[in-house]
Amino acid sequence: MAVLLILVGALGATVVVLRAGNKVSVVEIAEPVASGDRIPESALREVMISENTGLDFITWAQRGDLTSHYRAATDLTQGSVLVTSMITDQDNSLPAGKSLVGLSLKEGHYPQGLKEGDTVAAYFVGDASGRSSGSSAAADPLISGSLVVKAISGGGSSDGADGSGDTAVTVIADTSVAGALAVAASGDGVTLVIVPNGKH
Repeated sequence: MAVLLILVGALGATVVVLRAGNKVSVVEIAEPVASGDRIPESALREVMISENTGLDFITWAQRGDLTSHYRAATDLTQGSVLVTSMITDQDNSLPAGKSLVGLSLKEGHYPQGLKEGDTVAAYFVGDASGRSSGSSAAADPLISGSLVVKAISGGGSSDGADGSGDTAVTVIADTSVAGALAVAASGDGVTLVIVPNGKH
């Protein structure tokens, strides 16, 4: 009887080890995707993880439905494993407190090579009439140091603005600065600066 109990215990331990080693094929993000954007096939790669994590991962078999019907619910960073809370089926989804602001920038008001996904700072470069009259920071040329470029067109380059002409740029901005940014931009009073590593 003792030998039988030992064998049963050993068998149970073996099953536990085997189950712990079970892997499932899931989706990992291979390149950054901005919040609200479609998730392209090029941004996906397959990785194997333990199926006993308790997290609701997007499986590799679901990737077709993912690219066709879903968008990023938050900024997706390279190397992150995709879970259901990171995607949405709603178009143009934005985090709470964020707004989309459209800018039309002239030559010299944006850096060469500006592209989607860049973090930029917006500075006021016009006269005082272009500022919000209610702004408490009227003397500060920095409008926002943490804008994210969502879309860009014009400027003579398909790979990002090259500084050669007017460029339409849509940025994700804090709602608190969206009005001041739009007012300044309407008077050609905004210059964008790329923020290294998202810091200013």
